[in-house]
Amino acid sequence: MGKTSSAAKNRYNEKAYDRVHVVVTKGQKEVIAAFATARGESLNGFINRAIAEAMERENAEQEE
Repeated sequence: MGKTSSAAKNRYNEKAYDRVHVVVTKGQKEVIAAFATARGESLNGFINRAIAEAMERENAEQEE
C-alpha cells in the first residue's frame, strides 16, 4: 500500500470513527479475541456488540 493510499484511509478513519482505548489485564486480549473468533466475530465487532447490548439491556431495565 502506498503512502497516499494510507494517508487517504487515515483521513477517512479520522472523520468517520471515534477511537476508544481499552485496557485489559495481561493475557486477556488473547482470551477475548479467541472468544470473539469462536463466535465468528472480530475483536472490535465483539466489543462493539457487547457495549451496545449492555446499554440496551440497562436502558430496558430503567424503563421498567
